[in-house]
Amino acid sequence: MKKNNLEQITFGGGCFWCVENCFNLLKGVESAISGYSGGHKENPTYQEVCTGETGHAEVVQITYNPDIISYEQLMDVFFFLHDPTQLNRQGNDIGTQYRSVIYYKDETEKAKAELAIKTSQETGRWQGTYVTELTQFDRFWPAEQYHQGYYTENPTQPYCSTVVGPKIQKFKKHFGELGMLNI
Repeated sequence: MKKNNLEQITFGGGCFWCVENCFNLLKGVESAISGYSGGHKENPTYQEVCTGETGHAEVVQITYNPDIISYEQLMDVFFFLHDPTQLNRQGNDIGTQYRSVIYYKDETEKAKAELAIKTSQETGRWQGTYVTELTQFDRFWPAEQYHQGYYTENPTQPYCSTVVGPKIQKFKKHFGELGMLNI
């Protein structure tokens, strides 16, 4: 996508409820949409993806303006929001659908993703070897409507209040201090 100078990136960092809300708060992000990528079933449902049998990852597709926020800044946020050393899980969310994955569209984007992984590893933010997959982008399936903005609509839901909310607060503090938020 190169419409009105907007670009897209798709990646998975565990539960999309945790990731989508944060990206939608960033200056330069036009939208962050929860969905599924990387599987073998056409138009999968949440229930199907949760089985782990479709091969999809829960992902967020971000449309952004690179004149306002760079690919590298988005990668920094991505690695801030999840632990890229956990294979097929994020905390208590276990399964291949929660894998750490970056979907690249071409060789240039793949090289940028490889550099982002290397740069993040060198910070020492996460202890251990990164297991983030780099996978050629094929197709994005938007998740069901009730998943879009899920945290905003359901902040008192138990998972949201105990897992998503604290992650968002940590994100707001860090990236707010950097002046990167729209709030």
